[in-house]
Amino acid sequence: MKKNIANLLFLASILSVGNILNAHNQNVSNDVKKPIEIRIDNNGQVIRDQSGYGRNDNNNGQNTDAQRGGTETISNSAGTIRVDTSYSSQGQDYRQKFIILHYTAGNRDSSLKTLTKNEVSAHYMVSDDKSEPVYSLVDENKRAWHAGVSEWKGRNNLNDTSVGIEIVNGGDVSGTFVPYKDFQIKEVAVLVKYLADKYEIPATNILGHSDIAPQRKSDPGPLFPWKELYTKYNIGMWYDNDTKNNYEREYSTKLSMMPVSEIQRELNKFGYGISITGTWDKQTKNVIKVFQHHFRPSNYSGEMDVETFAILKALNEKYNKK
Repeated sequence: MKKNIANLLFLASILSVGNILNAHNQNVSNDVKKPIEIRIDNNGQVIRDQSGYGRNDNNNGQNTDAQRGGTETISNSAGTIRVDTSYSSQGQDYRQKFIILHYTAGNRDSSLKTLTKNEVSAHYMVSDDKSEPVYSLVDENKRAWHAGVSEWKGRNNLNDTSVGIEIVNGGDVSGTFVPYKDFQIKEVAVLVKYLADKYEIPATNILGHSDIAPQRKSDPGPLFPWKELYTKYNIGMWYDNDTKNNYEREYSTKLSMMPVSEIQRELNKFGYGISITGTWDKQTKNVIKVFQHHFRPSNYSGEMDVETFAILKALNEKYNKK
């Protein structure tokens, strides 16, 4: 009998400690959401994340009718209804249409605090500490508050239709931008390919914050290696050099005589939100500057020169033929 009582007391003590540890872990997890785990195979493909999505499963990670089916019940104070989930409409698509890249303009701790404790957020944060994982801060199916007043190809309010990725980086410090770390770019590449593949997001919709808000934002800045992402990982947009050279020859003497409105229309055709005013106004220079950040970072004066215009024409030929 004494032995049984002792065993019961010992078991009770274990359960008590377990409850305390469980409560502690729940409190900790309320402060920072558990980082997402993305595992990659030898071919660079996503195997599985914590949500169950994975490129190597039988249905490419997409929901199918076979995964639906059956009846669910909804009950509340108004009553109870049965919901049949065995049918699936063809007329549907993903909320996620864009991937928007940002820098945090702060260190790891201040960035994580800002993105979790204030009314600004992003779906993911890439740390500047190589030992840390990528942080998942907002569910991909929910709207994060990262884009603000924004526009691309006539679509406004891109918070509704985008996934936001913040990269821990000092940003623009007194006119000087801070370089990114090589491992950060690798992690961004893995994450962007994962999201673009999962939601069928085209290269033309993988953008920087400054692309969609050129009058007020400069991130991810001219030191973000867009060309490397394109050439090394096939991510985003880049121009064909031969096409650019052809346009440089064509417009070497013609650009100076070109109406400003035509240049503005070319920028608008590419996707930028710009008013066709016919004058060299501040909004036009801001758009040219962020375009140069993205595609000609060696010189981002905000002035339209022949090389910049040739790059713009080459990009429109490649991505906007219609």
